[in-house]
Amino acid sequence: MRPILVIVGPTAVGKTDLSIAVARAVDGEIISADSMQVYKGMDIGTAKPTENERQGIPHHMLDVVTPDQEFSVADYQRMVEETLRSLAERDKTPILTGGTGLYIRAVLDGFVFDPEARDEELRVQLEKMASTRGGVVLHQRLAEVDPDSAKRLHPNDHRRVIRALEVYHTTGQPLSRHLAAQKRQPPRHPSVKFGLTRNRRRLYDRINLRVDLMMETGLLDEVKQLMSQGLEGSATALQALGYKELVGYLRGEYDLTEAVRRLKRDTRRYAKRQLTWFRRDQEIIWLDLDQISREDAVEKITGIYWRNFHTEHEI
Repeated sequence: MRPILVIVGPTAVGKTDLSIAVARAVDGEIISADSMQVYKGMDIGTAKPTENERQGIPHHMLDVVTPDQEFSVADYQRMVEETLRSLAERDKTPILTGGTGLYIRAVLDGFVFDPEARDEELRVQLEKMASTRGGVVLHQRLAEVDPDSAKRLHPNDHRRVIRALEVYHTTGQPLSRHLAAQKRQPPRHPSVKFGLTRNRRRLYDRINLRVDLMMETGLLDEVKQLMSQGLEGSATALQALGYKELVGYLRGEYDLTEAVRRLKRDTRRYAKRQLTWFRRDQEIIWLDLDQISREDAVEKITGIYWRNFHTEHEI
């Protein structure tokens, strides 16, 4: 199998456009590493590339489950492994691109929560606690048993806080310890990693513009459609960035102007967290898209990738 070509970066930095150009240059197919683009019917709010935007390049891991279905890191890893085998059989370059760092780690390093480490009764209790007493209470409980995970997770990230508590109670070990053990394992797949960045002010301007375009192209109607399917506001899909803010508006908690303001603010904060996550990886080669043209970026990425590809084959 060819090494995996990885392209990461914060939301709205320009990953989709550049990845498609790179795919054309290296005879590749794209594997989305976005935890929300896996859901059908969640197109506008996740910035899922349209058929036209894909320009004929095959995309994998889009629209694989409905919003009412559970979808875990383990599910993602299993499905991507199947995709990688298919690409290897056809001698295609796998291009893993997106902003969900945990999904990328699961593919490259084999990290995954134990799929058997589940306690549905406990999860229901924790979800009820989050809805009645607030996420801060859950986060405080996590801090008592797994302070490292509590530092890493935001109190409002109910889904991952609950999962961390579930892992602790079902395995007897904190999630942070599982993560530390994983770091000592060799990579599951060879890869060449690139990170995209921009001047922070320009990135934030792009984020604000993207939100405005999402609203113009029907994001509110998309959220209404999801809610009409019987999804509760606590559902994983409706807790996603771009959806939870509008759910609050539709529930009458604030007006639409405030919902859009919150969405822009939350997206900027998310981009900052993404950069913090990816900056920890010393193997990533960073490209500033404000300092290099798209054509030069494609040329640099493909040149470095092919050199690594030939090195792998020589070994």
